[in-house]
Amino acid sequence: MKNKTLLLFAGLTLLSHTTCSADDVHWSYAGEEGPEKWGRLSSEFIMCSLGRNQSPIDLAEFIEADLKPLEFAYQPGGTEVLHNGHTIQVNYAPGSTITVDGREFELKQFHFHAPSENIIKGKPYPLEGHLVHADSNGNVVVVAVMFTEGASNTALKEAWQQMPNRAGAPQPLSTPADAGNLLPSDRDYYRFNGSLTTPPCSEGVRWLVMKKSITASKDQLAKFTQVMQHPTNRPLQAVNARAVLQ
Repeated sequence: MKNKTLLLFAGLTLLSHTTCSADDVHWSYAGEEGPEKWGRLSSEFIMCSLGRNQSPIDLAEFIEADLKPLEFAYQPGGTEVLHNGHTIQVNYAPGSTITVDGREFELKQFHFHAPSENIIKGKPYPLEGHLVHADSNGNVVVVAVMFTEGASNTALKEAWQQMPNRAGAPQPLSTPADAGNLLPSDRDYYRFNGSLTTPPCSEGVRWLVMKKSITASKDQLAKFTQVMQHPTNRPLQAVNARAVLQ
């Protein structure tokens, strides 16, 4: 029972994904509170320094595997948009799921990083979306989607119209955002075990990175970077002994 309680607590921490677990500890993407210093800012952030399965990574040197098709069951459910000082995040209503390893994980929120955090075969992207899911025990799955400049993205349009210009409380969306519009039509993916890419850098996260990118318009990409005013990507982490499956 004790182990299950600890796992659930860790899972609840993971759900925020872009929110530090110690409310009184400020962190950033540069300077004295930047990524290289995260592990020293709080004892709760120690995995940022000591973890061996950290994210993001350069996905390369793949191992062929029998990866089962992902089962997405999404519906429009993005109910509010949040500028938390580190990203733009859309919080999702219950009812949308992904099935991985025969288990169902509920979509909790999606958010973005610019430039991309993960890179693929040495290639970075101008924007990366993270769709964060959790099961009833607090286990987490993150689906990562890369963006290239091109046609306007419908899912971004819904959230971008009401994107807050500064950090503050969540704002309700007038039209529910549909996370399904963030997925490429080709659902092939890479898989690896990793961590949160922000404090507390907790490990045990299943990462599923879509092989195919989707597009966002030049204006959509520019608006995110203008509102955030600084890069929002953690530097690449060592792969160590991990396998990247495809």
